[in-house]
Amino acid sequence: MAVELDVFVGNTTIMDEEVYQLWLDGHTVNDAVKVRMEGGVLEEFEASADVLLSDTMDQYRTFQMCERLLHSPAKLANQLLFQIPPHRQAILIERCSNDFISRVMGQLNVCSTRTVLFDNFKRVFKVVEELKGPLVENIRQHFLLSDKLARDYAAIVFFANNRFETGKRKLQYLTFQDFAFCAGLLINNWTVGAIDNMVEDMDVDLDKEFLQELKELKILITDKDLLDQHKSLVCTALRGKTKAFNEMEANFKNLSRGLVNIAAKLTNTKDVRDFFIDLVEKFIEPCRSDRWTAADMRLYLTHYTNSAHILDTFKHQVVWDRYMGVIKSCIFKMYHD
Repeated sequence: MAVELDVFVGNTTIMDEEVYQLWLDGHTVNDAVKVRMEGGVLEEFEASADVLLSDTMDQYRTFQMCERLLHSPAKLANQLLFQIPPHRQAILIERCSNDFISRVMGQLNVCSTRTVLFDNFKRVFKVVEELKGPLVENIRQHFLLSDKLARDYAAIVFFANNRFETGKRKLQYLTFQDFAFCAGLLINNWTVGAIDNMVEDMDVDLDKEFLQELKELKILITDKDLLDQHKSLVCTALRGKTKAFNEMEANFKNLSRGLVNIAAKLTNTKDVRDFFIDLVEKFIEPCRSDRWTAADMRLYLTHYTNSAHILDTFKHQVVWDRYMGVIKSCIFKMYHD
């Protein structure tokens, strides 16, 4: 009786990048075969449909066996079962990580993310939560990621740890990279690691002492004389430089109260969670309704921040600069005129 066998013998593990992406995207073997056929692979290699099916199944089995190694990328480089060249290993790791990041985009409310989508994040968080040193560097070294991907993962870890709300409708116009940019600013300026770079959870937890100090900024809105002086200084600097001057002058006190109140309430977990919503509702939306351009926003916030240094009775310049340095850059990134 004749028996037909498909035999593959070799040393270097063959991995097709297109098939790997189809596997990452969750396609079945039959779906992947159909996609490859539509892409003209049969004509390109003068192969039959049976050979294509066999090749696709073989590669899917290989990816499934490699999956556990992708969970611990350092092991992938040292194992002997699969002879995968270093450049190909890098592609496997980057593609797998990019797949996770792309799935998170548009649904960054990672606290409620479930099943497979959340697995990569949980593995990263479990490894880095007890490590000392910079979060991005720890992720990069342990998971062999590029600096860009390591920063993206760090952003997700940071947001999940502090339970920032990012899924509300008001925030849907923002991209993952908008949030990741702001996460980088918060990590570098408002966490414990901004002061001490060798403590546990240094880049994950916000600096509680700094959050308490932010309450001192309320004097800018509770002291009427100081509020009036601040307004006068800012408006003097802005007059004649923007078409939105009248709106800036009329709304100065409300906008200032919005920014300072956000600062003063960050000791509360709920207000930390609503940080981005508050920025949009209390500052970005009012400015957008007055038709401020991005240049108007930059001009206003620059003078608003700098003018506080001229106020004689305002004694919290260091805290102010640490706060407004992040707020300005986040708003610039979030304000799409």
